[in-house]
Amino acid sequence: MATRLYGVDGARIFSASGELDPWGWCWNSGVAMPESVREVDAKTALKCIGESGRARRIPVGVIGPREATTAQLEAAEALGTALGELGLTVMCGGKTGVMEAVSRGCLKAGGLTIGLVPDHSWRDANDYIALPIATGLSEARNMIIAKSCQVLVAVGNSYGTLSEVAYGLHFSKPVIGLEGAANVDGVQHAASVDEAVELVAEHMLQSAKLS
Repeated sequence: MATRLYGVDGARIFSASGELDPWGWCWNSGVAMPESVREVDAKTALKCIGESGRARRIPVGVIGPREATTAQLEAAEALGTALGELGLTVMCGGKTGVMEAVSRGCLKAGGLTIGLVPDHSWRDANDYIALPIATGLSEARNMIIAKSCQVLVAVGNSYGTLSEVAYGLHFSKPVIGLEGAANVDGVQHAASVDEAVELVAEHMLQSAKLS
C-alpha cells in the first residue's frame, strides 16, 4: 500500500478527498484544504483525531491464539499499546493469550477494549476488557468480530484465528498479519508492530466514505 500524506490544521484532517468528518467517518469533498495545514502520515492524523474526542469509536479487530508464544504475546501487547495511544478501540475475543495481551496494552494506554466472549457470562472476559459482551455463541462469535471491525490484525495463528482471517477476507476487510499469521492470499504481512500500526492507520482513513 502506498503511503498517503494527510493535512492537519488543529484537530481538522484533510486529504485530496476533502475534510474528514470524524463522527460520520466520511470525507466532505466540498471543503478545500487550507494553506495552513501541515503534512503528516496516517498514524499522526489518526492520533490527532483521537485526541480531539470527536471521533466515532470504530473498532480495530485483533485476533490470535490463546496458546501463544512469548514473541506473539509481546507483539500483541505492543500493538495494543500503539493502538490505544492513537485513541483507537480494540475488539477481540475477550479471553486469554493474544486477546488478553492486546487488551492489556490498549487499556493501559487509554484505549477502549471490547471483548466478544464466547461464553454466557461477561465475567469470563479477561481483566483488561472494558466493555465485555457475553455472546453465548462459542466460536460463532468469530464471525461477528470479523464483520464488526474495520480492519483486522492477526497475531500468530490457530484454527480459530484462521476462521476469523477467512471471515475477514470474505467480508472484504483488510487483514494484517504479524508473528506467524496465516500465509494466505489477501493477508498483508507486516515485519514489525510499527509497520502493522501504519497499515491499520492507512486502512482506517481510506475506509472513510466520500460525501
